[in-house]
Amino acid sequence: MPQFTPTQMAPTQMMRRDFFTSAASGLGGLALASLLSGEEASAATNSAVNPLAPKQGHFPGKAKACIFILPAGAPSHIDLFDPKPKLRELNGQPVPESLTKEVRFAFIKKETAVLAGSARKFTAHGECGTELSDFLPHLGGQADEIALIRSLHTDAFNHHPAQLMLCSGVPRFGRPSMGSWLTYGLGSESENLPGYVVLTAGRGSSGGVSNWSSGFFPSTYEGVVFRNQGEPVLNLNNPPGISTKMQEASLNAIRRLNQQRGSISNDPQIASRIASYELAFRMQAAAPELIDISKESKSTLDAYGVTRKEPEKTNFRGGGPDVYRKFATNCLLARRLVERGVRFVTLMHASWDHHSNINAELQYNTGMADQPIAALIADLKQRGMLESTMVIFAGEFGRTPLAENRNGRDTSKLGRDHHPYGFSAFMAGGGIKGGQVVGKTDDIGWAPVEDPVHINDFHATIMNRFGFDHHRFTHPFKGLNVRLTDQGGKVVKKLLA
Repeated sequence: MPQFTPTQMAPTQMMRRDFFTSAASGLGGLALASLLSGEEASAATNSAVNPLAPKQGHFPGKAKACIFILPAGAPSHIDLFDPKPKLRELNGQPVPESLTKEVRFAFIKKETAVLAGSARKFTAHGECGTELSDFLPHLGGQADEIALIRSLHTDAFNHHPAQLMLCSGVPRFGRPSMGSWLTYGLGSESENLPGYVVLTAGRGSSGGVSNWSSGFFPSTYEGVVFRNQGEPVLNLNNPPGISTKMQEASLNAIRRLNQQRGSISNDPQIASRIASYELAFRMQAAAPELIDISKESKSTLDAYGVTRKEPEKTNFRGGGPDVYRKFATNCLLARRLVERGVRFVTLMHASWDHHSNINAELQYNTGMADQPIAALIADLKQRGMLESTMVIFAGEFGRTPLAENRNGRDTSKLGRDHHPYGFSAFMAGGGIKGGQVVGKTDDIGWAPVEDPVHINDFHATIMNRFGFDHHRFTHPFKGLNVRLTDQGGKVVKKLLA
């Protein structure tokens, strides 16, 4: 390859920019942006390498893939996971000042706040006898696979910082999400799909893209948003008139130009860019096949609820046209993604932010989520995949055991405020010991009284199951060795199988 001085390269650089402007559209320009927005993307050498090549953790991990279901807005633990008969007895009574004196609320007015018991009926399920709400009958059938944590607590009481805390370990911008950490640390088993994929239903969440950001990692490790119908990634397909042969020729030309520039600059970003272009090219065949569920059996589609009738009333916080089908399809696609070697899948649905009318709106949301999630766990198990696939259901915090009372709101249409002091989440598979409840909150579901699990303990436990010592799993950034659990965290040994 000819060598050029910087002066000689200047005209070529201008031509190269012009070439990218025209040729990139033949690669599905904006689709590539979700993979290539990393000008900072790095690789070990200037040769074309795969930054998502599979790697090993600190020790053999039990989990190989993760499906993280995020009910953004925060589901009520008191109405779904944590039965509180005493709270029902105290329904409507004033709140002791000692309980709320040092507490901040998003909306509740302390001086007129009253306790609010749940109208839900809780029933024991499985051999383990875990009690779950009558809104979760299908998940009850998977109780023996589930580890239910009733003692989670977090540091933020508003949605966006709390979602950042849940997804990236700290309540501020600029840090990699869990999916990015695991994809960075372990790579991906898939050659034709991104290592980290995001599927959404319902309206957008408070945290938005920051919930699957790669932070200071190269954008290769960022979550790529897929759609469950039509074009899987926006602008992935070629524009009219651009054939596969033409696109391949463009790719080869871009690769040669990148390699030429790389041989001069020794810039490791260029090798990663080459790999990303080529992944996008392979995705054009792999992604449409992924979302084509027509070859799935009718019994599978029925089990996930893809074929269910949509509710007549859908104008709830988490509602809208076709939301039940979309969420069910996303659960099925999550299994298909993991089958194809994708490391981390986020299923996002919003909103579970029930400041009023919680009984009707929570019934809508759980009606959407209960059947597909239970089917996902059962499907993974019968395919022999649950052992190595961790399924997580966790919101950013819980809801208050107090009725929302802002602006004279009618408390007969019960709503609950944000509650970071104690809430619930569940895990299944991937080296997690199912059929148990870990932790306990007090009689009204306010705070943990047994086995408290901070959100960073939750992260440390997840990292452990994937083969990482969370203290040693670090990345240098601005002179510090940064980790997901910078604010602390310990492995919750009761959760380990």
